Amino acid sequence: MSSQTPQTDVRPHAQTTTPEATATGAAASLPLRLTGAALSVGVAWIHVVDQGGFPGSKTPTYVGIGYYVLELVAVLVAAALLFAPARQRVTGWFVAAGVALGPLVGYVLSRGPGLPSYTDDRGNWSEPLGLISLVVEGLLLLLSLAVLRSARRSA
Repeated sequence: MSSQTPQTDVRPHAQTTTPEATATGAAASLPLRLTGAALSVGVAWIHVVDQGGFPGSKTPTYVGIGYYVLELVAVLVAAALLFAPARQRVTGWFVAAGVALGPLVGYVLSRGPGLPSYTDDRGNWSEPLGLISLVVEGLLLLLSLAVLRSARRSA
């Protein structure tokens, strides 16, 4: 029988990731949160301008309601990105992606095939406010997806 001395493992061990640690990554970065909040408010502002102010009017009714919902959610997302507890910021970024994606899809549908009872913008791909909207929403979508990807990797 041989006598073996127990060896002590001195290698650094991987630390376990806690939700708090995950939330300190890109989702918690103040510059990214400020940028996301500004872009989200930008989405809301663009749609308020497009509907003719607030309360404004956008017909048909379902499009007007969609604008109101988008504007409200966009402002709530901005507030969540800035003020929500760290654990809830990833959810804020997920909803921010929706705030960006919804109007992007609406833009394509309203200018392409048109929407029921809403053909005013069909073929109007170069409307200046619409193009600004595409840029703001595209940037918000890219930022949100990058932050969510980073948060997923660090989880």
